[in-house]
Amino acid sequence: SPATAAAPAASSGPVAVGGFPSRQLRIMAPAAPGGGWDGTSRAVQQALQDEKIAAQNVEVVNRPGAGGTIGLAELINQSRNDGHTVMTMGLVMTGAILLNKSPVTLDNVSPLARLTTEYEVIVVGNNSKYQTLQQLVEDFKRDPKSVAWGGGSAGGVDHILVGLIAQAAGVNPKDINYVAYSGGGELRPLVIGNQLAAAVSGIGEFKADAETGQLRILGISSPSRLPSVNAPTLREAGTNVEINNWRGIVGPPGMPDNQKQAWITMLTRVRESKTWQDALTKQDWTDAFLTGDQFAAYLKEEDARVAKVLTDIGLV
Repeated sequence: SPATAAAPAASSGPVAVGGFPSRQLRIMAPAAPGGGWDGTSRAVQQALQDEKIAAQNVEVVNRPGAGGTIGLAELINQSRNDGHTVMTMGLVMTGAILLNKSPVTLDNVSPLARLTTEYEVIVVGNNSKYQTLQQLVEDFKRDPKSVAWGGGSAGGVDHILVGLIAQAAGVNPKDINYVAYSGGGELRPLVIGNQLAAAVSGIGEFKADAETGQLRILGISSPSRLPSVNAPTLREAGTNVEINNWRGIVGPPGMPDNQKQAWITMLTRVRESKTWQDALTKQDWTDAFLTGDQFAAYLKEEDARVAKVLTDIGLV
């Protein structure tokens, strides 16, 4: 694909460019163990080590807090000009920077690669009155406050998706009745028991329940249908919205070119490896590989889009 053309991957042997890396590499997951950023960091670490792509040992460190902005501050303040430490991040961080009025932003980081995207699903309990997304959206249009949406933290990807649905449906985003939960586990019994009209989450959270029939997926936020999910896209279901919870890796400010090139080559080879391909399948992640300047341009677009939605919802 054209996305990889910028970084021709050497076919074998550990990657070293201009004497880099000269010591252990660190991937910072700016979140607690167990979430998407942590999982992404560990999958990259495993591929780098198991496939002998990295010339040095690779460790993952967790720096949770404030939607990833605590980790971002550490990357910017402590690792300037030194790409031995990089950080996993994604869509959620672009929102958290605004919500937390973070003193540090993504303007200074060195974008290396966008790796994956995970699409969002809208689910209802199996005995919900809503058989289709159209029916849910009709009620939402008629009386927005009566439709309780459950999802992850305020201003995160789930909340942003509900904001986009409101915009598409002509509902004032200030009228959204959104209930934030810390994880899919808390949400599950409430949506199965119809205490919420609908729940929004990444596919991974609800796929098993949809397969056993406890939950019904009304729509998925991808541009086209996914073979692994028996549901229409939001567009197909009459709501002209698309969103992807992308994740990628950035380096600190002022990374020298040889270090950027080494990481882009390493990540290109990670993407081509069996270890990584297996992780994509297992986690329901979709490949979304984009490197260097193209990823930098994408980051700018996403920043603007997220800022607009969060402003419209009245969160920033």
